Amino acid sequence: MKNGVRMSDIAKELGVSVVTVSNALNDRGGVSEEMKKRIRDRASELGYRPSAPRTPRKAAPEIETEGGNIGILTSERFAGVRGTFYWYLTAGVSKELTRCNLYSIYESISAADEKDGILPRVASERQVRGLIIVGQLASDYLELLASLHIPMLFLDFYDKHSEIDAVISDNFYDSYLITDQLAALGHKDIGFIGTVTATSSIHDRFLGYVKCLMERGLPYRKEWTLEDRLPDGRSLNEFDFPKEMPTAFVCNCDETAFRVIGDLQRKGLRVPEDISVTGYDNYTVSDMCVPAITTVEVDLTEMAHTAVTLLLARLEDPQKPAARHVIPGRIIIKQSMKEPCAF
Repeated sequence: MKNGVRMSDIAKELGVSVVTVSNALNDRGGVSEEMKKRIRDRASELGYRPSAPRTPRKAAPEIETEGGNIGILTSERFAGVRGTFYWYLTAGVSKELTRCNLYSIYESISAADEKDGILPRVASERQVRGLIIVGQLASDYLELLASLHIPMLFLDFYDKHSEIDAVISDNFYDSYLITDQLAALGHKDIGFIGTVTATSSIHDRFLGYVKCLMERGLPYRKEWTLEDRLPDGRSLNEFDFPKEMPTAFVCNCDETAFRVIGDLQRKGLRVPEDISVTGYDNYTVSDMCVPAITTVEVDLTEMAHTAVTLLLARLEDPQKPAARHVIPGRIIIKQSMKEPCAF
């Protein structure tokens, strides 16, 4: 039998979730004995082999009421180099935890572990009192984490798990406002660049853009909504621009806007003289770009503070109702947009 069989392969074969497969193979509750047998038998037939066990650590001392460890989890596709949006956000959370007499343990989730339902060590070994998940992970993987019953908080995204707190920027309204800035300048043909279903943040930014078009009576054209990443989260190297171009693009983030501007310039188009481009986040790359990118500034300090405050409240009162907290941003006008060309 071929090597490299994953839990997700077994789940697909049997029409169950990765969580169910993981629970069955690890003899946890929530799965009937009949289903456990079916899963184990099929795993054996497919030649499934669990990942090699990591070297066990000594059991950590029991965590005191004050202090202790909090895990910070991020998908490897978001774990960029120093200076990226998620780097700043994660650093802000770590700083806030330190201020609250808590230690942060950071772990990056590989694409393979996320697909196969391999839990991070900080969670599987119960090294932490709570988890802050920075940036979206797959729903099946979030279900697996939730099954551990460790207090969790989602940061910069939300999910169908309505019982888990989330802190997000005001993606919908801020995107609506920056699209309206373009419309106020006279742009009537405005496109959107971002893989809409990739994260809840991008989806909400797209919906804010559409709301502005509807209110302004401007056309929405499907060919003006462009993908910016592959299914595995990696950025596209080149954009599939339509033959008939809009006069402006609203990009879901500054990194995408940076790459869009470069691609447009290589095709002989000037920004903003021929086409305007906006971003979202206002981190380093927005000022590195020529022209500098008009964008939405996200209050990373407030997001980190709110995330830690909410998680501490959850630790003190596990039964309190969960909520989604929205942190407003502000538009930063730079050099990448202007009135549309008059032809």
